[in-house]
Order: sequence, then structure tokens, then C-alpha cells
Amino acid sequence: MPDIKGTALRGGLAKLVGQGGTFALRLGFMAAVARLLEPEDFGLVAMVTVVTAVLELFATAGLSAASVQRSTINDKQISTLFWINVFVGLMLSVTCLLLAPVVTAFYGEPRLFWVTAAMGAGFFFNAAGAQHLALMQRQLRYTALAAIEFLAQLVSLSLGVFMAAAGYGYWSLVAAAIATPAMLTVSLWVVTLWIPGPPRRNAGILSLVHFGGTVTIGGVISYMAYNFDKFILGRVWGASAVGQYSVASQLVNTPTANINMAIGGVLFAVLSRLQDDADRFKSYFLKAYSLIISMTLPITIFAGVFAEDIIPVVLGPRWIEAATVFRLLVPAVLVFGLINPLGWLMWSSARHVRCLKISLVIAALVLTACVAGLAYGPIGVATGFSTAMVLWLIPHVVWSLHGTNIKPLDLFEAASRPLLSAGVAAVLAYAAQYAVGPLASPFLRLAVEGSVMMLVYPCMLLFVMGQKELYLDLLKSLGIRSSTTPKATVPGSVTYSS
Repeated sequence: MPDIKGTALRGGLAKLVGQGGTFALRLGFMAAVARLLEPEDFGLVAMVTVVTAVLELFATAGLSAASVQRSTINDKQISTLFWINVFVGLMLSVTCLLLAPVVTAFYGEPRLFWVTAAMGAGFFFNAAGAQHLALMQRQLRYTALAAIEFLAQLVSLSLGVFMAAAGYGYWSLVAAAIATPAMLTVSLWVVTLWIPGPPRRNAGILSLVHFGGTVTIGGVISYMAYNFDKFILGRVWGASAVGQYSVASQLVNTPTANINMAIGGVLFAVLSRLQDDADRFKSYFLKAYSLIISMTLPITIFAGVFAEDIIPVVLGPRWIEAATVFRLLVPAVLVFGLINPLGWLMWSSARHVRCLKISLVIAALVLTACVAGLAYGPIGVATGFSTAMVLWLIPHVVWSLHGTNIKPLDLFEAASRPLLSAGVAAVLAYAAQYAVGPLASPFLRLAVEGSVMMLVYPCMLLFVMGQKELYLDLLKSLGIRSSTTPKATVPGSVTYSS
């Protein structure tokens, strides 16, 4: 694949545009349902999601990631992995149903029984589309994938808003959550046109299952660590407290998560193809890392500085108490922006066992910090969570890069330019808000602050920090159209190589 750079950039751009559209949809959905529903409705669904989302991590069993990471894979292997995914998905749906009375008894909330039972349907839908998704990722068909994901979000979130307006309360959130994987899987089947064959005992999938199992266990541990805050808040402080906390957490996390998903997914597929070429591996990773953090850092810093204006504009005045939690979680989200791309690096270079060990350490730190802050409610938990992640930043970077030809200084050099540029832009945006006066509406203040941020930051990054050549090179590469760019073929009984 000689034009892997151009293909990767076009795929990354398509995913980024798609994730931008998805973010706009989710932001609009959140703004709409926040005005139609009560914090308690969000809290009820958040209580269940903390539990069911752990099970959801098993729906693909890490086998889609294993399919992407392998240099070569054949139809017999992919078909066998598909049936394993389906079996696991069905078992998880049944498990979710069996857990419904346990969740209800734990929280002392009878309404959670049918919510938990209904959320189990999503496991089967995710499992049924896992290998179709992996095939599209291997082929770097990210333009089509972005369109599919956007369509799935549009349909499911529209359904949620309609049901909320019709008075279905928390069931509107449940319906949106189930409709997303259902629509996504149906679309993947239609676009890939791949029909799985029968499972085979001698398919040679043990190494794939080991990789997928390790990734899944690490994902479960990470999820439990990053969601323990909501779990313990719901148990001790109730639905209203966890509703305020979970919505603030979702709002501040969504931009960074969407960007990392957009570029990180492409980065994983590309780095997996380059895992035997150390120099190109390093070059591609550092450029992608610079691109990711140049987008995540300014958004997160802006969110922290102007939380009091963002919350009433997006969620409405009833949610103003969430602004403090929103701001306290910003340091943790900044750390996520810096360390999340390292996960793609370790997975693509078959360092998945190291990822698992790192997840265990993070879990211990976060759980300890959240328990320490629990007595102070959502504010204490948010403070503890962010403190733990900030303290973990440097050890995480050093451990993740150990044994590679990428040094911690390479990452800190890449991060320093967007960090300084965003800091300067935020200071000027903060000063600019006084031009409109404290009596102006939050919407007007936010518009002025955002305009200054969007004007100053790129100027600082491109011209003062000298990043213009990097982005000109990226734009140039986007225009390359090689005849050797991989075409979207229907998989058959052939070997899918890099």
C-alpha cells in the first residue's frame, strides 16, 4: 500500500468530519432532552449504564481489534470469530436479564428492572456487526464507515428526542441507546455485503483470541475504573446527584473521546500495517499524536475556563450546579487527551499485555481517589478523579513507551506547542468577555469567547509555534490519489493482507 499516508489521512479526515457531525447530533440531543427530562431520568439510566456497559465490553470480545491488528487474516478465521462474537452477545443479553433484579435491589429502585432488561438487546446488535466493522477498518473504508455511524446516530437520537417530547421520560434515553447499535449493524451488513461462513475448529484463531481476550480484560478494567465515580455516587448520593455528575462528565468528555475515536481508529489500523517498519511507525505515530492533541487540548482548556457559560447555554439554567463538576473534571480529560493515543500504539505493536497491566494500576489509583472524595459528594469525587489522573500522567507515558524508539520527550515536545497556544488563546478569550460585560447573556459571552479562541489558537499554533509546514504537508497528502489505493472488495475465501 504505497499511498498509505494519503489513504490514512483521507480516512482520518472522513472519520473526523463524521465524528464532528456525531458530536453536533449528540450535543443537540443533550440540549433537547435536558430541557424535556429531569436530572433523575438521566440518573436512572446512568445507574444501569454503569453496570451494563461493563458487559458491553465483552460483546466483541476484543476480536474485532484482533482482526484489524493481524497482518494477514483469512475468511475462515473471520467467519469463526463472527460466530464467537454472536454467541458471546447472546450470552450477555441473557446475563443482563438475570442481573436486572440484582441491579434493582442494589439501588433500591424498582424502575431499574425493565431498564436493565431492555438495555441487554444492545449486546447482540454490537456482536453481530463486530467483524463487519473490522473488515471495513482493515480496508481503510473510513469514509463509508463515517457515513454509517452518522446515520445510526441520527436515527437513534431522533427517536430519543421524539419519545422525550411525547412524554416517555427515561425510556426515551433507553430507546436511543438500543437503536444506535441496531442501526449500525444493519448498515454494516448492507455495505460490506459479507456473509459469514460456518465456524471451523481448525481455523487457527488461538492467537487472535488471546489478543482479543487481553484487550477485552484491559477494557473492562479501564471502564470500571473510569466509571466507578458514577457507580459509587449513585449508591451513596442517589439518582439526582449522579444525574448532575454523569451529564457534566459526558459533556466534558465527548469532544476528546470523539476526536480520539476518529483519528485513533484509523491510527490503529495504519500502525498495525507498519508494525514491522520501526521508522515509519514512529513517524506516523508522532504526526498523528500531534494532530490529535492539537484538537483535544484547546477544546478541553476552553471548556474548563468557560464552564459557567457553557452549561446554561447547552443544558439550560436548571443544570448550573453541574458547572463546578464540569470544571473539576477538566484536568482528567486533559490527561486523557495526552495518554489515550498511547493505547493505539501499544495495541498495534502487540504490547496488549502491557496495556492490561497499566489498566490495573490506573484502576487502583482511581478507585482510591474516588472513595477518598466520596464524603464530599460529586465535587469531592470529581476532585479525587482528576487528581489521580494528573499524578499518573508521567508514569503512564514512560511505561507505555518503554522499549520503543519513541521517547517521552518526543511526546512532550509535540504537546507543548498546542498546550501553550491554547493557554494564550484562553487568556485572551477570557479577557475578551469583559468587552461584552457581565450582564450579557451566557450565549453572547460564549459566542465572543469562542470566536476569540478560534481566531487566536490557530494563529499561535501555525505561525508563532512554527507548525505551518506540518499542516501544509498534511493538506498536500490529502490530495494524493494513487492507483494503488485499496479498493472496497467483497471478502471471500482469500487472505486479507496489509
